[in-house]
Amino acid sequence: MQLDSNIAGLIVKDRQTVTSSGESVKKRIEGLHIMERPSNEDHRGELIEVFNPAWNFHPDPLVYVYSVVVRPQSVRGWVVHLEQEDRIFILSGTLRWAFYDAREGSPTQGMLNEFTFSAHHRVLFVIPSGVLHAVKNIGEGEATFINMPNKPYNHQDPDKYRLPMPNDLISFTF
Repeated sequence: MQLDSNIAGLIVKDRQTVTSSGESVKKRIEGLHIMERPSNEDHRGELIEVFNPAWNFHPDPLVYVYSVVVRPQSVRGWVVHLEQEDRIFILSGTLRWAFYDAREGSPTQGMLNEFTFSAHHRVLFVIPSGVLHAVKNIGEGEATFINMPNKPYNHQDPDKYRLPMPNDLISFTF
């Protein structure tokens, strides 16, 4: 089919984003593991398994758990940990996450990934140490996630480093 020449010069063809089975074709930062978590729903409500060591999703035991509420349109980050890995479960709301691989020698060093997760697309994911991360609540209500880092929080010497947003290293804005 031929389009009007005024329109043909303005449109851009979509690129493939998923395979025919629904898997993303986007290359992911090395060690950034994402597991979709289905809800089990019936007439009483829903149940969602958050973490089970039998999944072998992450080898370390649970040692510390906390939840974070992000208010609408608020941004948290950029944050990086040098020792701990975060294991995050999306509980409610709609959150847009950005990840930047700042690890020297990583096969994906310098790579940026971004994902949107919500109460309709609940996931459990691991953020490796050395990967900067930031999150924005893009929904209309509060959003909540649970973090189950592989090391307990050290209040006297936190393993938490911040990079301003925006900055000259990462060309990303929410």
